[in-house]
Amino acid sequence: MWYAIISEDVDGSLSKRAGARDAHLARLRTLAADGRVLIAGPHPAVDMEDPGEAGFTGSLVVLNFPSLEAAKTWADADPYVEAGVYAKVTVKPFKPVLP
Repeated sequence: MWYAIISEDVDGSLSKRAGARDAHLARLRTLAADGRVLIAGPHPAVDMEDPGEAGFTGSLVVLNFPSLEAAKTWADADPYVEAGVYAKVTVKPFKPVLP
């Protein structure tokens, strides 16, 4: 089943993101190689694709896991969590409808 992992950054998270980005993306690339990533990306803090120093306010990833518990366990082990990037992480089932 698909699960949406919706994360909200702490204020001033840009440097923390930079320090953990490679490890964060490596985990996502492993799932993508298995066809388990529907979408993944950050929310820019300003209405621009590259927000520069404004940074990001959070992230959205939609991933395939065998259970909600497995999705939560994966989300809890995210390098961004360990680095203190996220203030809050919500994991919930997601049902793709379109396209």
